[in-house]
Amino acid sequence: MEMKTNQRIARLDWLCKFLLDETGAAVRLPEKLEDKQRLFRALMNVREPRPIASEFLALQDAELQDQLREKGVVTIARDGVSVWQGDITRLQVDAIVNAGNAQLLGCFVPLHGCIDNAIHSAAGVQLRLACAELMKQHPIASTGCAKITLGYNLPARYVIHTVGPIVQNHHPTEQDAASLASCYRNCLAVADAEGLKSIAFCCISTGEYGYPNEAAAEIAIKTVADWFPTAKNLQKIVFNVFKDKDKTIYDRLLSTRATVG
Repeated sequence: MEMKTNQRIARLDWLCKFLLDETGAAVRLPEKLEDKQRLFRALMNVREPRPIASEFLALQDAELQDQLREKGVVTIARDGVSVWQGDITRLQVDAIVNAGNAQLLGCFVPLHGCIDNAIHSAAGVQLRLACAELMKQHPIASTGCAKITLGYNLPARYVIHTVGPIVQNHHPTEQDAASLASCYRNCLAVADAEGLKSIAFCCISTGEYGYPNEAAAEIAIKTVADWFPTAKNLQKIVFNVFKDKDKTIYDRLLSTRATVG
């Protein structure tokens, strides 16, 4: 165990030094494993999408896979629609949905608590590079879009990126509601067209984007319920929630509907 920890410390030191050398920044490396992991994540968060050495990717992937094993991978047994509370980067489904911004390059704020940051941090720098390739022709992603990339170091095979509406003063307009519904429809359509059988949604546009949690959940559930009967491939749709209040909302709203799927 001690040997493994020492190997990870050496690996993280190399990774952090590599990223620091790219920027020319002089930062003293922390001593504890957990602090090295935080520094590594922060440096990944701020890195611009540019080519990177294969040696870095091999060591990064090894570290992120170790972190995934520590967190544990979660599978959802039942088909149809379900709710699961926890870290979406642990879910082993065909695709998870990431709520991104209009640049679709992930969150550049070091160690930020948003889902965009969490997904990019767990997937590795390859995800930002893949998103940058997607955005070459259209540097601004439209609200309601759905674009798919590989999941890289995530247990999910793919990530479907969407841009939800930003709600002013927590009072969504009819256009906001229509845009949020289009996020869910377009993500479902992309997943189904790719032949995927399972997808997990985060709570799109809630939190910093200002959409009231219950109103957003109502749109999410109705849109999925209306769309699911037309699915050709999708068999499993998971509403991933992190906060207790969202778990309560989804459980209550789903319990009042007829069985979906």
